Amino acid sequence: GIISLISLAVLSYERYCTMTRTTEADTTNYRKSWTGIILSWTYSLLWTVPPLFGWSSYGPEGPGITCSVNWHSKDASNASYIVCLFIFCLVIPFAIIVYSYGKLLCAVRQVSSISKGPGRSREQRILFMVVVMVVCFLLCWLPYAAVALIATFGKPGLITPAASIIPAILAKSSTVYNPIIYVFLNKQVSEML
Repeated sequence: GIISLISLAVLSYERYCTMTRTTEADTTNYRKSWTGIILSWTYSLLWTVPPLFGWSSYGPEGPGITCSVNWHSKDASNASYIVCLFIFCLVIPFAIIVYSYGKLLCAVRQVSSISKGPGRSREQRILFMVVVMVVCFLLCWLPYAAVALIATFGKPGLITPAASIIPAILAKSSTVYNPIIYVFLNKQVSEML
């Protein structure tokens, strides 16, 4: 799940950099792509390994069919890990996504205000795609994060195993949505189909 979130943030920033760059992209140089992949996997690894060494722990999630961070433990170690995950693996990636796509949209608006016509419809398509991606991101991960925070800081038993199933499924299925969004909302890809 964390690699999915971090990858979305890295992709949004890379898309912003690519689209706002004035020079033509070098499609033969994969160094930036590999750097993004390695950094996102390393960052994710840094946030998933600590429970193996005692900062929180992993255990059954919901009805016990999947494994996740132990939300239900009320000790300081677990609570601090959940808060750090919330900040560094949800809030910061989301801020990067909003910043990158917001800046990209501003750049597209500047270009389309100079050249009227097809630029306006392109701006609207990009805006729609960005809104759909951000909404999907929030729909997938915000319920999961909210359940984790409520289970960690709320009354014991407030989040039942049955109540945690839907947020867990939404979060784990988030990797499916972005390719679908790109395929159906990207005019270049949909024209090839």
